[in-house]
Amino acid sequence: MSPALDTAYIPLRDREEIIRHAVWNSVVRMDIDHRAPDGQIRARMNVRAIGALRVCSARCTAVTLRRTEQLVRKDEEPSLFLSLQMTGTSMGAQNGRECVVGPGEFAVFRSNALYTLLFDEGVDQHFLRLPLSALALPERLIQNATTVTFGAGDPLARLAYTYFSQLARSDELYHNDRADAVLAPSVELLRAVLVSRYGDAASAREPMEATLGLRITHYIREHLAEPDLSAARIAAAHGISVRHLYTVLSRAGISLGDWIRVRRLEACKRELAGAAGRTRTIAAIGRSWGFVNAAHFSKAFKDAYGMSPRAWRDQRDE
Repeated sequence: MSPALDTAYIPLRDREEIIRHAVWNSVVRMDIDHRAPDGQIRARMNVRAIGALRVCSARCTAVTLRRTEQLVRKDEEPSLFLSLQMTGTSMGAQNGRECVVGPGEFAVFRSNALYTLLFDEGVDQHFLRLPLSALALPERLIQNATTVTFGAGDPLARLAYTYFSQLARSDELYHNDRADAVLAPSVELLRAVLVSRYGDAASAREPMEATLGLRITHYIREHLAEPDLSAARIAAAHGISVRHLYTVLSRAGISLGDWIRVRRLEACKRELAGAAGRTRTIAAIGRSWGFVNAAHFSKAFKDAYGMSPRAWRDQRDE
C-alpha cells in the first residue's frame, strides 16, 4: 500500500506544513513541534479506516505533539486514541499524569482533553482512534485509563497489543469486503482491556470470548510458515483446550486444517509468480510455507488450482 505521506518526495521547506495538513485532516488536530537534531524533518504515514475505527501508522523524526485547549474545543467527535509503541520510547501527559511507553506497550488518550506526547527518539507507532461513544464506558473509567502504560505484566493488554498491531499492519484486511466485521470485536477487545484494569474483571470475559475467533485466525496467519503449527499449539497460545478451539472455529465456519492449507497454498502461489520464486526450487518454496513433503505439496497445489506448481510458475514466465 502506498503511504498517505512520505516526505522523501517533498522539499524540506514544505515538509512542516504538509505534515501538519496530513495529520489534521486524517488523524486529529494538534500543534506539532519538530525537533529533528539535524534539521532534516522526515515522516512517513499511512492512514486507513474500518468504519468508525481509524488507523494511522507513522514514523517521524523527533517531535512533540500537543492537543491544546483551542483545538479541543473544535473536536466534533470525542474519541479515544491507542498509541502502540513499536520501537524506542515515548512519553505522554494528560489529566495531571505522565506515562512512559516502550516497545510492546501502549497507552490511551482522549481527544476531548488536553494532552502532550513527546517523541524524543522519533515516532514509530500505530495510532488507532475510536469514538468514545462506541466504547460506551463510564466517564470515570475512561478518566482512570488515560495516560497509563498497558502491556508489561498484563497478559490481556499484551494480547491486545499483538492484535491491534497486526490489525494496523494488515494491508490485506483493508482490501477485504468483510473488513467491517473487524470493527465490533476490536471495540470489544479494547473494552475488555480497560474494564479488566479499572472495572469488574468478570465483565471482560464476554468481549474476550467474542474476539477469540478473530484473534485465533490472526495468530495462525502470523505463524503460517511454521511447520509445527498445530491445534495443540494454537490452543495453548490462547489458553484454551483443543476442543474449545475447534468449537470456536466451527462457529465461524472454519475447518482448521483446510483453512491453514488454503492460506499456505495461496502464499506459495504468490511466491511462485514473483521474481524471487524463480530463483528457488519448488520444494524449497513449499517448505518455507509449512509443506514439509514435496510430493504432498505438489498434489495439494494441483488439487487446488488444477495444475502443478511448476506449470503455474512456467505459465507466469510466458
